[in-house]
Amino acid sequence: MEIWAKGKLKAALENEAICQKQYGRDMTKKIMMRVKELRAADSLADFWPPMSGPERCHELKGDHAGTFSINVKQPYRLLFVPIEENASKDRSDEQKRWASITKIEIVAIEDTHG
Repeated sequence: MEIWAKGKLKAALENEAICQKQYGRDMTKKIMMRVKELRAADSLADFWPPMSGPERCHELKGDHAGTFSINVKQPYRLLFVPIEENASKDRSDEQKRWASITKIEIVAIEDTHG
């Protein structure tokens, strides 16, 4: 999957030293592991529940509707939005929609419950 990010977040995702300075050593390991897993995926369908395993990938609701979340280190989540150039807009088949998502933009790493 293609992954995009902007600003300080992009710098942290591309450089481990910068990431460690912003998030600490333990978080950096998990962040880098999740980014590697996302890059290796053909589409977001590789994380479709129940295959999402410890990552617990899911779409958020409410104020964050349209944003996806994947566990990093409790309570932090990596938040991303699909770049839906050719993605299915049909929400009647969510698994098909997830399979159509092959590009994402990581927008934050935060505690969504705080």
